Amino acid sequence: MVPLLLVLLLALILFGAGFALKALWWIAVIVFIVWLLGFVVRSADSGGSKGRWYRW
Repeated sequence: MVPLLLVLLLALILFGAGFALKALWWIAVIVFIVWLLGFVVRSADSGGSKGRWYRW
């Protein structure tokens, strides 16, 4: 009975870790797309040069 519970617990932990890693990959892809779009949509300032689209 104990080995079965240990196997089920291990499967649950690995499933949770896999789900978390998949979610982190999707977040990374979304952030990367927003970062790339920032280069496309950045506006020009009064001098005619390209300005930064973010404020840091």
